[in-house]
Amino acid sequence: MAGTVPVAKSLKDIYTEDALSTQTTRWEKLLQQFKVNYGSTPDFVSRSPGRVNIIGEHIDYSLYSVLPMAITADVLLAVRVIDDSQAPEGSYKIKVSNIQTEKFPAHEFDIPYETVDIDAKVHEWTNYFKSGLRGALELLRAKHGAGYKPKSMEILMDGSVPAGGGLSSSAAFVSASALAVMFANGEKEVDKTALTELAIVSERAVGVNSGGMDQSASVFSLRGSALFVSFVPTLTARPVYFPKTNPELSFVIAQSFVQSDKQVTGPVCYNLRVVECSLAAAYLHAILNKSTTPLPSDSGPLGISLHGLQSTYFSTSTLSNEEQLTQLIALTGSTLTKEEGYTRDEIASVISLSVPELNDRFTSTFPVRAEKFKLRQRALHVFTEALRVLKFLSILETPSSTSTSAQDQDANPSTAQFNQQLGDLMNETQDSCRDIYECSCPEIDQLCAIARKAGSYGSRLTGAGWGGCSVHLVPADKVDAVKEAWEREYYSKMTLTEEQKSAAVVVSRPGSGSAVFVVGGEGVI
Repeated sequence: MAGTVPVAKSLKDIYTEDALSTQTTRWEKLLQQFKVNYGSTPDFVSRSPGRVNIIGEHIDYSLYSVLPMAITADVLLAVRVIDDSQAPEGSYKIKVSNIQTEKFPAHEFDIPYETVDIDAKVHEWTNYFKSGLRGALELLRAKHGAGYKPKSMEILMDGSVPAGGGLSSSAAFVSASALAVMFANGEKEVDKTALTELAIVSERAVGVNSGGMDQSASVFSLRGSALFVSFVPTLTARPVYFPKTNPELSFVIAQSFVQSDKQVTGPVCYNLRVVECSLAAAYLHAILNKSTTPLPSDSGPLGISLHGLQSTYFSTSTLSNEEQLTQLIALTGSTLTKEEGYTRDEIASVISLSVPELNDRFTSTFPVRAEKFKLRQRALHVFTEALRVLKFLSILETPSSTSTSAQDQDANPSTAQFNQQLGDLMNETQDSCRDIYECSCPEIDQLCAIARKAGSYGSRLTGAGWGGCSVHLVPADKVDAVKEAWEREYYSKMTLTEEQKSAAVVVSRPGSGSAVFVVGGEGVI
């Protein structure tokens, strides 16, 4: 699935047939508003979608494989390259505005050629564009030399991925921004892997210990398939197709309307989990590998990972990946015995660091607030979830193993057993996220319970957690019943705008990834 980001000739190249009418209206509004804002037509539109993670929650930053899919909701950046003479000497000008002007005010920046400053402590929407800009410039300068001077640009953004909704609005924004900068600066063939890797690193500039699943799904996805994303030894992605089932399966995404912003809540939620997983890797390495030297560095956000621990511990093993994970689950249970968590002093003494050295190594890049770190729970979730991903993939790719001989004789056999096996794994993920990783919330738990009772095979949170969205594997003939149950037992008890009501539940199909649309005189169809 490597290759270059496609340049679309029509919206039909980007969206499924059922979405074309709505998207055409939206794109035409974007182009019209760009002309109102800047007095001219944009040169092109950069587009990157949000994603829903089917299974593999909170394990990408431990470098374990995941299974997301892109969705229709996306970030659009209409862009025009402008004359550099508008900027002061030694800098270039970036004008950036948003369709939602009241919520996201326009800004104009004169940025020095030398660096792109981002204050991660300030929660400002344009920081996401700046992070994509900074990452793209590093790639451009690696290719053209350190003295490369980027173009000035006018930009209008429209995002349909709800912020804080667990569908990866931030990764979509950063990926679309980096792509826009590359294309505006003459890179007409943007490599998907390079774009993904720079987007992963770039998002960390806004204070989020990002893994790599969100960016991979946003850039690599192909319409009609999920995406199996692996991070070691290098970033790779391949399509995974769901077989035909009876009853047919639908992925239904339900909003909790509990907003969870990774940048704002990071010190006690998302970033803390990244630190806990990294500390668990260091601690288990010291005990299991009987080593006083650190784990070999890898591409994890803090330079080491639980996957790195597995690779080191089983470096000479002939066991399968599944067998290794099963052993690690048992070893974690017997090694990390403190349910209440471990203090900095307790961890530092085991990993051969002083407390100040531990703080500098693990908690200074992205500050966290915690007296104790729940290493046992976090490692157990990661290893069991990594194993669930492998089981889910195995079921998908060997569906005949779930059929009975009686079913095989049927012209249209029921796949209820196959469907439920997939759903059971999703339910196990939700249980682990709620009880072990502690990244769910009562509202998500309620949405999942309602859906299962109404006929969902499997229901779980998706995304960072602590709010946002849930994803449900629902037989097509039960979708209406599930939606009605949510309305009756959950949404009717909330005060929602009409816009929120219409976006509360989405029946999703796997969508396509990043693309560039060059604006011409023929319209967007």
